[in-house]
Amino acid sequence: MKPQKFILALLALTFALAPQSPKTTFAQAYQKKYSARLISPKAGEVLSPGQVVRIEWTADFPNVDLTMCETEVLLSLDGGKTIYMLLTEQRNPKVQYFDWTVPNTPTNMAVLDIRFGCLNLYPETRSLQLRSAFVIGPASN
Repeated sequence: MKPQKFILALLALTFALAPQSPKTTFAQAYQKKYSARLISPKAGEVLSPGQVVRIEWTADFPNVDLTMCETEVLLSLDGGKTIYMLLTEQRNPKVQYFDWTVPNTPTNMAVLDIRFGCLNLYPETRSLQLRSAFVIGPASN
């Protein structure tokens, strides 16, 4: 092969294998980011173990097709430092409430993390509800 043809072939191969431009799904700049705001329980509210409480929130979603997306709600007992338990499995992000039976886990710093993500469209994103910390009181005898 002549040197000029070899160089042209190498140059063509370089462009063919080069990373694609930022128009890929994960590289696009989202004009609107995900966030959630807890409606219930309210900040400072005292819940009792065994009580059935409606967990409800509103959410602002990025500009993505929500059919490939999911929401999960997790509970922290230490103000969001660690996650204690998953309250919901993956669920439709358009459904922004569920009824929850309060566990026997007394704490003054219960916080919910309302996570959102979309398969290959938007990375799983936390929305820790630090301004809406609530109390889980001791079990009544």
